[in-house]
Amino acid sequence: MAILLTFILGVANFALHGAVMECGHPLIGRMPWFYHAMSRRLSLAVEFLMLFAGMLLAAQGEVWGLLGYIAYSALNGVAGWLILTRRV
Repeated sequence: MAILLTFILGVANFALHGAVMECGHPLIGRMPWFYHAMSRRLSLAVEFLMLFAGMLLAAQGEVWGLLGYIAYSALNGVAGWLILTRRV
């Protein structure tokens, strides 16, 4: 059950990441030069590694791994909501 919850949160994080990157917010344009040089690949790779680590920890039965990924997803959701609704 923990692996499924982690996977669902991961899909939501990837969807939110894509929406933020495509929204055209001025904050995205202010990112450092190396972020634009590496495009979205690096940020998607980091997102994947976070999901992979969360799923591995959930598979091992580590409760703190799932709780950490839930906290990461919650912070990611709040930040995405702030950017997409132009409150930042």
